This record gives sequence, structure tokens and C-alpha cells, in this order.
Amino acid sequence: MQTMPHIPFTGTSYRDISYSIPWNLFLLTLGALLLATAINGIAIPHGFVTGGFSGLGILLYYLFPVITPGIWLFIFNIPIFALGYFTISRRFFWYSMYGAIMVSVLLEIVHITMPIHDAFLAALSFGCVAGVGLGICFRSLGSTGGTDIIAIWLNQKFGLRIGQIGFMANALVFAAAFATLDTDKVLYSLTAVFISAQVTDYILSLFNQRKLILIISSKPDEIVKQVNNHLRRGATILYGRGAYSHAPKKIIMTVVNTLQIKALEEIVFSVDAHAFVILENTLNVIGKGFSKRKIY
Repeated sequence: MQTMPHIPFTGTSYRDISYSIPWNLFLLTLGALLLATAINGIAIPHGFVTGGFSGLGILLYYLFPVITPGIWLFIFNIPIFALGYFTISRRFFWYSMYGAIMVSVLLEIVHITMPIHDAFLAALSFGCVAGVGLGICFRSLGSTGGTDIIAIWLNQKFGLRIGQIGFMANALVFAAAFATLDTDKVLYSLTAVFISAQVTDYILSLFNQRKLILIISSKPDEIVKQVNNHLRRGATILYGRGAYSHAPKKIIMTVVNTLQIKALEEIVFSVDAHAFVILENTLNVIGKGFSKRKIY
């Protein structure tokens, strides 16, 4: 039987880093920079409106250009942070306050206009840049303030889904936009916000995705031993029965990250060339050796 090389497990270091203060401040700063670039560099030059409090700030800026979107956003966040301080954890409050202040400050100092002339390409570009920025912020233990804090509070208190709350907030902003702005620009804005939401979801799942593996083999105990020793992954034995042979079978269930799939295949088929392997995508895995439960 072929001997598999030792594959060191390095998954725990990132979990420790992800809860550190420097790492979370870095994520919030980078995300805020991308958001400010998307708003000042793409949305405002094309007359778009974004979702949430930033969208409301931009809408008021179009109507009353004396006050900038960054200042409007800061004003809106004051009562919201009072709510967050008394209803959500102090850690989430301070991280979110930092994120909101960074967005407001960067909106005031970052003015890089993207050389995009077509409105649809601008909507697409805004959605991609803003979506990456929001996704990076949501990877932290905080947020950028605004409707995020309201959504989390309502979710914890009444069990309402965060996505539904965000949709309702955006619906109110865009209803006001339709009443005051050109219809085409509002429709392009809706396109931009939709793309941003899709990109945000992709960024959030990009580093969380794992593979759920089911292995049917005549040598399950040897495979489990190799998985434990070389991949440093646990496994669970499920008991089943063949539909044709009616013979009892041990089915191995394990979870690996995407970098370990090829190594797992080598382990399985070096032990049993006739093994049957099923790979299934999972959005997230919470537990020892994988992600920690995110606690605000």
C-alpha cells in the first residue's frame, strides 16, 4: 500500500487571527475604503443611489448639496449607535463605530472618479467594488453601522431575517428615489445594489466553503485512519445497507477544505481503488478545526 506524506494542518491559526483587534480593524478599514471609492468614484458621478443609510445620505446630498454624504451618514448613525450600545455587545458596538467613522471620513477625503461613461458598466462596477467592500466588512466582528445594526437588533429580539430587514430599508430609500430622481438612474441604481448583494454573498462564502465527503468503501477503517493521521480531520461512521446486495456497509462522512480534496482522493483510492466518493459543497462549517461561531 502506498504511504501518504504527512500533510500539516494549519487551520487553527486563521481562526485565532480572525478574532484579533488588528485584523478586524484592517478588514473594516479596507472595506470602508472600497465603499468610499465606489460611492464617490462611481455612484455619485453617475447620479446613482445606494441602499441603506448611505443611499439616504446620497439622496439628500442630491437635494441639498451643502451637506456631503459622509456627514449625512455620520448624523444618521448617531441614534443608531445609541441603540447598538444598549442592545448589542460592546465589542460589536466599538468595531461598528470604527467602521462607520472610517466610511464617513473616507467619503470626505477619497475622491477618485472612475473613467466609466456607460451607465450599465458603471452599475456593474459599483456593484463589484461595493460588494467586495461590504463583504470584507462583514468578515469582521463589526459592521459599517446604519441599517446593519438595526437588522442585527431586530434579528436578535424578534427573529427577523437580516436579509429581509435590509430589503425593507432599501425599498424605502428607492421609493423616495423614484419620487425625486430620474427613473432610469434609479433603475440602474437597483441593478448596482443587486449586484453588490450578490458579490457580498460570494465574498462571505468564499473562505467559508468546505466539502462534505461521503465515502463508501470495503476498507472504511483504514481510510479513516489515514484521514486522521495525514489530513488531521475527524470522520463519522454512518451505518447503511446496500440496496442490491442488502449487505451492511460503513459509510464515512468527513469535511475538508478545498485544498485537501486532492489529498483525500489520493488517500481513499490508494486504500481502495473501487471506493465510491461523493463530494458536496457546504456554505459553512462551524466547529473544532473549522470556523468559530460569530458572536457579536
